[in-house]
Amino acid sequence: MLKSSLHALVCVLLIALCCSLSALPARADENKPALDPIVRVVDLNVGETTTVTLSNGEQVKVKLCDLKETRDPIRNAVRSAIVTVEVDGETIELESGMYNLPQSIGKVQVDCSITSGYNSNGTPSFWGLDKDARLRFWPNGSPLLKPGSFIYPVEQRWFATRTWYDNEPVDGGTKILPKIYYHSGLDIGGAEKLTRVIAATDAIVVSSGTDVLDGHKQDTPIAQRYDVVYLLDARGWYYRYSHLHKINDSIRPGRLIKQGEEIGILGKRGASGGWSHLHFEIKSRQPSGKWGTQAGYAFIWEAYRNQYDPKLVANTRRKHMVLPGDRVILSGLQSYSVNYSIVDFEWIFSDGTTTRGPAIERKYDSPGIYCETLKVTDVEGNVDYDFAEVQVLDPNHPEEYVPRLHASYWPSLKNKVGDPITFKVRSFGNTYGKEVWDFGDGSPTVSVKSDGNVKPLNEDGYAITQHTYQKPGDYLVKVERSREDGVKAETRLHVRVEP
Repeated sequence: MLKSSLHALVCVLLIALCCSLSALPARADENKPALDPIVRVVDLNVGETTTVTLSNGEQVKVKLCDLKETRDPIRNAVRSAIVTVEVDGETIELESGMYNLPQSIGKVQVDCSITSGYNSNGTPSFWGLDKDARLRFWPNGSPLLKPGSFIYPVEQRWFATRTWYDNEPVDGGTKILPKIYYHSGLDIGGAEKLTRVIAATDAIVVSSGTDVLDGHKQDTPIAQRYDVVYLLDARGWYYRYSHLHKINDSIRPGRLIKQGEEIGILGKRGASGGWSHLHFEIKSRQPSGKWGTQAGYAFIWEAYRNQYDPKLVANTRRKHMVLPGDRVILSGLQSYSVNYSIVDFEWIFSDGTTTRGPAIERKYDSPGIYCETLKVTDVEGNVDYDFAEVQVLDPNHPEEYVPRLHASYWPSLKNKVGDPITFKVRSFGNTYGKEVWDFGDGSPTVSVKSDGNVKPLNEDGYAITQHTYQKPGDYLVKVERSREDGVKAETRLHVRVEP
């Protein structure tokens, strides 16, 4: 995979750098990575069969039996892709991407990264897929990545604010376009100019801004830009960190970097669309021989779980875009608890009504952005919250997005009673009126005014305020802003305050 003698030297240095790699033998073949990934990747057409040799040496016979893709009638966007896979004679259904984790069957854990339908009106070069589907395999019960070799790349709470993960159509902008940006990497929203971005792996810096290390300027996935850093680890995987407000002065091509070292500060520079987030993406050689995305959601979730040991995590992340009267299925089935101990799923809707159930059906009569709350409770009484975003288009202007909001807060970890918390919000598609914050503790609402994203890279685009909580607890924060015609956007945050 790495062709030059420089690449070979890099991997030798990485072995010395990483304690976890110190026991590995030296490479006999410089085309192989110093650290062999645990994952095994195959691309198959429907009806095709192959034998996969797992990282532990065991073999499984795999067949792609079926592929079904569901598109929405508004954008013709793939909203769900389900494959039927046979592994050693047993069958399993897998949904591609969309916050799904690998499932166990027989000797393996398996997931589906991407299917061919995303190429039809998306960007085929993102994934490098030439067949019907990409499947990934790990030995059953094994970690997804070598323990200790990967950490969560931002210093903040899981799902602290908006995310856009593997395969999600990015429904943003002003006009609805025929070509769809299916998200191949991981957009991790955060507080601009405040949230630290850190190295997920021990690695070598191969690009920083527009400066690229010799030997990595051709036949690599690097697309340099002033706000972007690329790292290369001992697996031979490239890691892209984009939209950085500031790149740390020490991040220079050719430098070895330790896991957890600061790369920069999260921002909205480059082609961010004006909302503050880290675009984190892993690129590796794919079975097609092309560079393509190595789907990262399962990896960052495993890393976060190992670092922070959450007992309970609510998950209803999948976004929805519909017309008035359309039915929407809101699901909390991807929520996590230790020992699978969730006993209650409660839905708290923006109109004040509630219902219960792991998955519920709902419809909306008026255009706008609705942010619905999922509350999950486990057998020990622990609770967690997440929010489902439903975008209901105006039937009189179905070619236009309705106004939206992005809100964030900092810090999002270990907030204490009496500590000031910084809240940021920006409107998109609306310059009328103000954003109104309700901090969920009975205090008076606070009004601010962002710029409406008229200039996406405006340094002062977000409206900023601070709030201090006087008691410990879980607070559901709401911010909303209405357009002149009454169409409203709202979003919510979950803030946990410790004693």
